[in-house]
Amino acid sequence: MRLKTLHRPFEIELLTLNEYTAVPHKNTYFEMVFILEGSGVQIINEHELPYDSDKLFLIFPQDSHSFRIALTTSFFFIRFNESYLKTQHKEWVQKLEYIFYNHDHLPGCILKTITDKPMVRALAEALLREQQNGGPHHQEVIQQLLNTIISIAARNIASIQTAYPYQPAHPLSMLGYVHQNIKQPEALKIEELASYFHLSPNYVGEYFKKETGESLQKYIRSYRLQMIEAALIHTNRRISEIALDLGFTDTSHLNKMFHREYGVSPTTFRKRLQKK
Repeated sequence: MRLKTLHRPFEIELLTLNEYTAVPHKNTYFEMVFILEGSGVQIINEHELPYDSDKLFLIFPQDSHSFRIALTTSFFFIRFNESYLKTQHKEWVQKLEYIFYNHDHLPGCILKTITDKPMVRALAEALLREQQNGGPHHQEVIQQLLNTIISIAARNIASIQTAYPYQPAHPLSMLGYVHQNIKQPEALKIEELASYFHLSPNYVGEYFKKETGESLQKYIRSYRLQMIEAALIHTNRRISEIALDLGFTDTSHLNKMFHREYGVSPTTFRKRLQKK
């Protein structure tokens, strides 16, 4: 499997192709692809789905992906890596955390709000013009436009979760509830879940395991660890800030849980990443 790297914090590129070299590859960076014109098939992790104009795709590091073109396609690529994320403010990075752990990594457009499609097209075209024309504060304007597209993506992924009523009939509803409330431990207690989903408290754990194949408490613990790891990798937030944001009673509780899983403290984990 070919591995691609990005040597700048971010880059944008327009490619118009009649044929896409069908060599599946993985990136070490994040990639957003907006289809300006054309049609074909998008392939992510061996899953396929047709695409056409005004579609926006998210491709994550280590996702295997390629395209099979049917009609000449104009691809607008936005690529950014960890060093870019670390230059952004805390609230913006938290939006990305929502994307990282709520997106299913399957093919298909993530723009579910119809009015957002022309907005993203306008932003993409503005990015291309800004790249070509330059001018005062050139880089700042590009970053603001890029961040706006990412924020729109986060909003749409959030809308997918809230589009379904939280009922046991929907297999991902409880999973979505856990994702949305991971920073509020009180909301994840068995009593709260039972009340919200109109289930018996004794049935909550059984229902969750039936739908996900994993116990509720194990999943919550694993998911929180993923959030901690993402914050350590993609942000410069202090450990105490991460602990507060994820609803830990204190920093020592976070440190103990992280050390049990990774064998090192969060501080050591981050230092090792920085050395690499």
